[in-house]
Amino acid sequence: MIKLLASLSKTIHASFAITILLFLLLFFLNGGFVFDVSFWSWLCRFVHVIFAIMWIGLLWYFNFVQIPNMGKIPDDQKPAIGKVIAPAALFYFRWAALFTIISGLILALINGYLHDAMTLSFSSGVPKHTAIGIGMWLGIIMAFNVWFVIWPNQKRALGIVECDSELKAKSAKTAMLFSRTNTLLSLPMLFTMIAAQNLY
Repeated sequence: MIKLLASLSKTIHASFAITILLFLLLFFLNGGFVFDVSFWSWLCRFVHVIFAIMWIGLLWYFNFVQIPNMGKIPDDQKPAIGKVIAPAALFYFRWAALFTIISGLILALINGYLHDAMTLSFSSGVPKHTAIGIGMWLGIIMAFNVWFVIWPNQKRALGIVECDSELKAKSAKTAMLFSRTNTLLSLPMLFTMIAAQNLY
């Protein structure tokens, strides 16, 4: 067990194996497999939630842990954050954002509410679709910020892209402000996504 847990890849593979066993058990108890729209909707929602947890978890890590504590770290130790931890976290952060959006759009398409949600079709008379649409647009704005504002500025702030010290400081501030903007939008986005499940 220690060897399993000492390796992240082995831990993740074991987690997937347990998930597949539970999947088989639950579908066996449910009377078998039917690869219909309901099945694909469920599978896509599962994938969507996995990526969303990684994305928002890392967003909150940056804003609740890393940014507030950077000033407390001695200067000689800061390169470990800037050269190792932050780039790795930003890799998972930006790809989780992208795959959250893609899987969410596929989920909306499978379930037949993509158009109503994306157009915020209040006239359709389906509050669920309006709520999920608001959440989808907030998520799209947040993902745009990740890819086109936060990541380019973080590359300069972390020294991945060479620039002068003034631009580096300005980029760090811009990345932080847009990261905070995403934190501001994260609770309304999560609220509308969850609220939509209880609306008709």
